[in-house]
Amino acid sequence: MRTRAPLLGEPLPVELMNTVWADRDGVHDALDDPAAALAWLRAVAPSLDHVSLADLDALPPGDLDQLTRRLVRLRDALRRLAAEATGDPRSAAASATSDLQAAVTAVNEAAGALPRWSALVWTPGGPPTLQTRTSGQAAAAIVSAIAEEAVVLFGQDDRLRLRACQGPGCVLYFLKNHPRREWCSAACGNRARGARHYRRHHRPPA
Repeated sequence: MRTRAPLLGEPLPVELMNTVWADRDGVHDALDDPAAALAWLRAVAPSLDHVSLADLDALPPGDLDQLTRRLVRLRDALRRLAAEATGDPRSAAASATSDLQAAVTAVNEAAGALPRWSALVWTPGGPPTLQTRTSGQAAAAIVSAIAEEAVVLFGQDDRLRLRACQGPGCVLYFLKNHPRREWCSAACGNRARGARHYRRHHRPPA
């Protein structure tokens, strides 16, 4: 099963926010069941430096259910923080977590759920590398790692580059990584330009 969520190459917390997405049929949730959550996790696994595909596939059903609930709680909290940081006016993008302090608490609890530390790995003949270690199970470690990245994202100047895409019907977020970037994707930019063109050429008579 492939994830239905759009993957835009954004930082992992933003990719998690974008598991709420929209098309012509409305707003969708790419974490609406454990199988869908596992598909998303498999898709972003290269960004999870201490969890492998084997770890994900070995998750017992009960752990996967709990992981899905934790991901959704963190996702909803992050979307609330993103709405605050961007002044997001899009009603369709509103988070299920409406209270700002509840969102902050959810992110901090997730980030602090497990001890994590950096470890040096250096095998003979190879270069040294830094890896992240955790004392907990893979399911809890995943959520804790994403939450910690989110704390860095919102707690530093990167939050100033966070944008709510204003493409027609879009509910996604992105980091503005180029001065001319206005949309989450080229497709949204094309839709926005098409909508502007239509409005200019189909104005009602005065």
